[in-house]
Amino acid sequence: MTTVSVIVPAYNHAAFLPRTLESALGQTWQDREIIVVDDGSRDETPAVAARFGQAIRYARQENQGMARTRNNAIRLASGQLISFLDDDDLWLPEYLSTVVERFAADPDLAALHTGYRLTSDQ
Repeated sequence: MTTVSVIVPAYNHAAFLPRTLESALGQTWQDREIIVVDDGSRDETPAVAARFGQAIRYARQENQGMARTRNNAIRLASGQLISFLDDDDLWLPEYLSTVVERFAADPDLAALHTGYRLTSDQ
């Protein structure tokens, strides 16, 4: 099976993070690791992440911005595929299965993007 490293850069979105992580954990594709890198949040992000225990890997850094946060998370990843999930976004349950299937169907594929549906102005 293909392991997917789910990269969640987090910054001051403690209110959204639980649903985001639940959507990552609720995927039908189970061969995955979830890596949350907290970019120096000043809200309850560390406490929210701690509630998920060993279901996720959590790292905290001083504020360095989104690009560095994503790159630092990638350094922690061990999967064959990387998938980014922002800390205020949600995935449908079949998301990772669809991504893995698409990569398997085209070995020359280097990147994949999807559409989105806005569900909140927040």
